[in-house]
Amino acid sequence: MQPFLECWPYTTNGCGLLACAPAALRFSSSPTGRPVVALAGRADLCLNSGCSRKGGPVADRRLQVFHAVAKHLSFTKAGEALHMTQPAVTFQIKQLEERFNTRLFERGGARVSLTAAGEVVLDYAERILGLSNELDIRIAEMTGQMSGSLLVGASTTIAEFMLPPILGEFNVRYPQVRARLTVANSEAISNAVAAHTLDIGLIESKITHPALQCELCGDDELQVVCTPGHPLASRSEVDARSLLAHDFIAREPGSGTREVTDDYLRACGIEPGKLKTLMELSSPEALKGVVATGLGCSIVSRASFEKERQLGSLIAIPLRPPLRRTLSLVYPKERFRSRVVLTFVDFAKAKLHELTA
Repeated sequence: MQPFLECWPYTTNGCGLLACAPAALRFSSSPTGRPVVALAGRADLCLNSGCSRKGGPVADRRLQVFHAVAKHLSFTKAGEALHMTQPAVTFQIKQLEERFNTRLFERGGARVSLTAAGEVVLDYAERILGLSNELDIRIAEMTGQMSGSLLVGASTTIAEFMLPPILGEFNVRYPQVRARLTVANSEAISNAVAAHTLDIGLIESKITHPALQCELCGDDELQVVCTPGHPLASRSEVDARSLLAHDFIAREPGSGTREVTDDYLRACGIEPGKLKTLMELSSPEALKGVVATGLGCSIVSRASFEKERQLGSLIAIPLRPPLRRTLSLVYPKERFRSRVVLTFVDFAKAKLHELTA
């Protein structure tokens, strides 16, 4: 009878496949009576090249799971993002920790934090996963495809009032591109792009960040808004000092609108803290809703005001001198940009110029 290759005695290695346990290299018999070729000293040998035992390569999925847990600092949230159960996430992390023979996360109740080793693994994981994605994109581009993911971030005003038609038309032209939009204030979007969790950001101010490239792509005028019965409503223009006499509804710190408004007031010799600010709101729609109740006036983008202008619920009054701000595209410096991202940059710049002309 011809011998066949079998690992015996055997043990599972944690990935559901058989691994060879220590044994002498010899012909012997298994419990089934069949001749066996046993392998000596190879407890790490696994039939799966993606196994996480020592000496084997790290599977992409394990790095993806690790990266998700490291970014969310939560096994539950990582599982939700990856459509995996929490036990499955825990198992993948356990395998990776066994692979490196060290803990990658500190777990204390509901709190999760990276160990020093985990920080190192995160640095390499981001580069490995980034290169893997770049490889997919490069090969797709060689075959002439315009496809893949597009992670776009936009500050609130741009996302709500300018970006929908841009994304819609881009999707019509390139239906194989899957766009995902994240909405936050300008500061948060810039930080996300710098952290490489977004491909590109559209924000309401020009920023200076060592990791980001910033391109101007249009401008936007901001005006005072109030109800038709407000004391300012009869004016054709409003100077900054006149705002001090009225209750004011402001955007939240970190928003592009708040930043440019504060800078404008300082340029006019007024400290923003001297305004009679009743509340700070993170949503342009909520802000306009509060102003519509007659509680106070505010400063908003002209692009966000079209609906209220048509309804007559609010009126807009230009500031003197006019308040204009730049709209910017931001993306990481010195990083590979796919043809999808480059195409969207050119497309969005052209459309924003049209919308704000």
